[in-house]
Amino acid sequence: MARILTILAPGFEETEAITAIDLLRRADIEVVVAGTDMDFVTGSHHIAVKTDAFIDEIDPSEFDCLLLPGGQPGTGNLKNNSMVINLVRDFDRHGKWVAAICAAPIVFHHAGITEGKNLTCYPSEQSVFKNSYYVEENVVTDGKLITSRGVGTAIDFALQIVEIFKGKKIRDELAKKILWK
Repeated sequence: MARILTILAPGFEETEAITAIDLLRRADIEVVVAGTDMDFVTGSHHIAVKTDAFIDEIDPSEFDCLLLPGGQPGTGNLKNNSMVINLVRDFDRHGKWVAAICAAPIVFHHAGITEGKNLTCYPSEQSVFKNSYYVEENVVTDGKLITSRGVGTAIDFALQIVEIFKGKKIRDELAKKILWK
């Protein structure tokens, strides 16, 4: 079974995080939610989410994908956390999947893994990616890098990850169950 690590930092975007966690778990993909520094992390809209672990307890070798939700100040908190940056680099170095939505792709940029890649993000963040190719699509996959634009694309983002790990048939069945296009 695929295992996905989702990291929450204070100020994360709740809809992006919970949509991905929920849909991945519905597809029978194990998701471990790690907090950067506490067991309850409060999002940008004051919703607290209980995590499964602290980031410093995580062994990256146990996971197939790293997922980062956006939101502010959550993305800034992720970008400025050396443990998060080291995890991003470790996943990339070992050829594992990395996924980020909204502003969170800037964490990947900060970690140095986006150069020459096709990607997308929240429109206000696109100027950060001077050495990448910004694509105005809901979800963009380039190699093992998955990016998405924001809250309105969260279902497409999660379904893309489901398709990668469970196949198109499971993705389509799940989309039908949730009445998605």
